[in-house]
Amino acid sequence: MTRRPRGGDAAPFASRSPPLPAFIADNVFAQVAALLVLASAVGFLGSLLRQPLIVAFIAVGLIAGPSGLALVHDEAEIQLLSDLGITILLFLVGLKLDIGLIRSLGLSSLLSGVAQVAATATLGFAVALGLGFPPLAGLYIGFAIAFSSTIIVVKLLSDQREIDALHGQVALGFLIVQDLIVVVAMIALSALGVGTEHHGGPESVPLVLASGAGLLAFVALFVRYAAEPLTERLARTPELLIGFAIALAVLLAAFAEAVGLGQELGGLLAGVALASTRYREAIGSRLAPLRDFLLLFFFVSLGARIELGGLEASIPAALVLSVVVLVGKPLIVMAILGLLGYRKRTGLLTGVALAQISEFSLILAGIGETMGHLSEDTLGLITLVGMITIAASSYMIAYAHGLYALLDPLLGLFERRATAREDAADAGTGEGHDVILFGLGRFGTAIGLRLRARGVRVLGVDFNPAAVRRWRGHGLDVEYGDAADPEFIAHLPLDGVKWAVSTVPVHETGLVHGDARVAVAQALRAAGFRGAIAVTSHRGSEAERLKAAGADLVLEPFQDAADQAVDVLIGGRLPERLGFDPLAGEVEQG
Repeated sequence: MTRRPRGGDAAPFASRSPPLPAFIADNVFAQVAALLVLASAVGFLGSLLRQPLIVAFIAVGLIAGPSGLALVHDEAEIQLLSDLGITILLFLVGLKLDIGLIRSLGLSSLLSGVAQVAATATLGFAVALGLGFPPLAGLYIGFAIAFSSTIIVVKLLSDQREIDALHGQVALGFLIVQDLIVVVAMIALSALGVGTEHHGGPESVPLVLASGAGLLAFVALFVRYAAEPLTERLARTPELLIGFAIALAVLLAAFAEAVGLGQELGGLLAGVALASTRYREAIGSRLAPLRDFLLLFFFVSLGARIELGGLEASIPAALVLSVVVLVGKPLIVMAILGLLGYRKRTGLLTGVALAQISEFSLILAGIGETMGHLSEDTLGLITLVGMITIAASSYMIAYAHGLYALLDPLLGLFERRATAREDAADAGTGEGHDVILFGLGRFGTAIGLRLRARGVRVLGVDFNPAAVRRWRGHGLDVEYGDAADPEFIAHLPLDGVKWAVSTVPVHETGLVHGDARVAVAQALRAAGFRGAIAVTSHRGSEAERLKAAGADLVLEPFQDAADQAVDVLIGGRLPERLGFDPLAGEVEQG
């Protein structure tokens, strides 16, 4: 974690900062309020410039730090929020690392991801040495530029409606491998920190190793015997499930810190403990906003140790390293994908998507600075490279297709004549679902079964574990998640879906009343869904309001059933399920 060693400077904010008004300097609540106001203002400016939120957060950290406005004097409270943010971030990384997902990568994908990190880190290391950095600092810089930001890539590709495109899926494969390497790096740094002030004191190596083995054994037993039944029970109350997930992350992080392993490893293992459960997607989508909020305080803490005046001297080196990230990394990705049999277009679009450094680069650099491996100037350099590459890559991703059209004549080197891998991928397109059905009660289940009987591919979504089990029992595809959660909906396989149908009931009791049907329609449109949306209503007066919210069709179950009943009674033809034999002209009894 990017925290000061115990026993060191207890208040770097206060010791280097100009005086603040008394109502802020003596009130941590006022300091947090000032930070949030500043973050909102800088974030709004960043949104006008089409920049990811992480760029605004880094800027807030630098502005609010002691070399800027020095808005924070109570470092302990801000550091606590920062530690919570990193714990949740690493918990979400661990949450993606289930054994099934790792196996699904395949050996070639795993090796290509490792090759990308190794090649980019080697290039960055060589450039850093050429710029005059010592070998250890060069190693940190090399790995810092090798990682790409999962948060930014997923967000920007989703905005471009390309997360389900081939280059989007290939980019996600690289990111998963990078997350695995981050896990290894965290473990390695934890091992290096054993017995140092980074982990709070001179713990003995045998004790730390024994504690680590015990923690791994606990996680393995939890996954084997407790994870699925416990989350199944907790999922009946979604808020309790999320509270348990946070508690597990903080508990294991605190234990790992206490025994000298570091909070980073504890947070990761807590995520791994829940990664194999069917509720991980729902947990991840619910915790993502909390992660984004708490990461603000990480960047404020990061800014506390960076002198703005020292950044000026780092600009030339930052520009050189940014070119390595923005140009060198895409070229490396293109070369690897070309060797694997992908076309140059897929290679360029994938490389452009990965052309930035990650939030984990800053975390690793912060740990290196805390452990004494990096100077504050080097930490500031990596932070500056992060701001430049993240800002530039957002525009590169937005205009990636135009960039490819411009560079196409120069990219022949990166494509082989045979593109068997991409031809196979093209042949596999078209698989997926025709209809996504939100709400798996009696009406939703009846619709799903009838659609399947007519050859329609249906994906069901519900936040009720019993309904999810019932759908699996029918042999239907199903996801556990909140239909009104925009983060969850954005990660659904929406590409190629023709209809999204919501049969989610409206609950008009409780302290807070919100129309889930409107939330579903708005979340689908925000995620770039281009199909039609149908919602249910028991009141005819709601039809216009629901259509104004984005629904294309309003189903009225009672009215529609009554209309069909009248048609049957007048037309004289009964449904087959009633046992009517049109030739006999009567209803079979029994």
